[in-house]
Amino acid sequence: MKNYTSHLISSNSTLKDGLISINQITDEILCLFVINTKSILVGTLTDGDIRRALIKGASLTDPIEIAMEKNFQSILFEEVTPSQIKTYRANGIKLLPCLDEGGTIKRIYDLVAKESILPIDAVIMAGGKGERLMPLTEKTPKPLLKVGGKSIIDYNVDRLMRYGVENIHITVNYLAEQIESHFSQERDGIKISCIREKKYLGTMGSVKYIHNFHYETVLVMNSDLFTNVDLEDFYMHHIEQGADISVAAIPYSVYVPYGILKLDNKDIKGVLEKPTYNYYANGGIYLIKRELFDLIPEDTFFDATDFIELLINQKYKVVRFPLIGYWIDIGKPEDFKKVQEIAQHIKQ
Repeated sequence: MKNYTSHLISSNSTLKDGLISINQITDEILCLFVINTKSILVGTLTDGDIRRALIKGASLTDPIEIAMEKNFQSILFEEVTPSQIKTYRANGIKLLPCLDEGGTIKRIYDLVAKESILPIDAVIMAGGKGERLMPLTEKTPKPLLKVGGKSIIDYNVDRLMRYGVENIHITVNYLAEQIESHFSQERDGIKISCIREKKYLGTMGSVKYIHNFHYETVLVMNSDLFTNVDLEDFYMHHIEQGADISVAAIPYSVYVPYGILKLDNKDIKGVLEKPTYNYYANGGIYLIKRELFDLIPEDTFFDATDFIELLINQKYKVVRFPLIGYWIDIGKPEDFKKVQEIAQHIKQ
C-alpha cells in the first residue's frame, strides 16, 4: 500500500517541527500521526491544532504534545470491514490509522482515495492470446493494449486498489514476459504477482497455481473487461446471500422482429408479435470461497463455466449479482474501437 511515512512524527518533536512536516506533505490531507518512542500512536496533529496552541501562548519550541489531539479516531486491523469504513467516511474521517492490539500503526487508509477496504484477494486472468484482435495482439498481449492511453489491465488493477485490495495475482501465458515486466515495480507500495501457466488452462484452471491467498473470499476476473462494477456492492451481496460463488451478470436483451408462433406439434396456438427476450449473461467476474478451488482439477483445461456447472451439480450456492453500470468485454475489433471512443468520457 501507499507509503504514509510523511504523515508520521515523533512525540519528541516541537511545534515548529510539526509545521515543517505538515508543509512537506505532498498530498491534500494535512494531518500528522504522533508516535512515541515505542512507535505507538498517541495523537494526531493538524496545522489548526498548532495554530490554536500558538494563539493560547505556546511557542514554536514547545513540544507538539501540548497541541496534539489525544482523542483520535482509529480502528483495529482485525476489525476493518466495509461497513466500518463507510461509518468512518460518513463521520468525515479522511485518513484512518489502522492499529494492532499494541497501538502500533499497521496501515493508514486514505478514505478520500479509497472506495472501500474489502477483505478479499484478487486473481486477474491474463493468459489468453487475444486471437480475435489480431494483428493488434501479434506482438502485444491483449491486456497491455492501450485504451485512452492506459493499458486495459491497468483499469482493472487500479479499480481493485481503489477498493483496498492489496493481494493481487495475475496469471499469464501468451507473451508473459511483457506483462511480468509491466508489473515488475510496486504500485503504491503493492507488489502485484504474476504467475505463469505451464500450458493453457482456461479461465479458471490456472487459479490452482496460486497458494498464498490471505482471505476466505477471492475475486477472479478476466483481464480484458472495461467496467465500473461496484466491488463493495458485489462483495456485500455475496456475503448477505451466503453464496459459495457469486457471478456478476450482465442484462442482455434479444429483440425478434417477427411474429413468433406458439406451436403444439403442427398446430399454431398463438402468435407472439415481435417479442423481446431478457436474459443475464456471464460477466466474467466472480467472488468465490477460497476452499472451493480444491475442486478444480490439477493441470487440466478448466473454464469458469465448467466450474459453475460443477458447483451447481454438487449443490453449492451459486448466486447471480446483477451488474449495474457499464461493462464491455474487449474481444473483437469493434469492441476495442467502441471502448476507445467512450474511454474519453468515462471517469474510471
